[in-house]
Amino acid sequence: MRRSEFLRAVDAEFQARGPSLVNDLSLTAVNGRTASEALADGVPPREIWLALCEEMDVPLSRRHGVGRLEPRSR
Repeated sequence: MRRSEFLRAVDAEFQARGPSLVNDLSLTAVNGRTASEALADGVPPREIWLALCEEMDVPLSRRHGVGRLEPRSR
């Protein structure tokens, strides 16, 4: 997952609340940092996305493959 895919996923899942969650919510899985801090520290966006989903109780069915503009080619 790229940073741009992360941001699209946040927008799609959380809509107007997304920016607040990215900037204000401390995520246990990334040592209490916010998503914004974790991105700045070089944590992979996918790891941050999964941490955000865990904190916000996003169903597993909506955690994978979001944020992509096109399906992954195999």
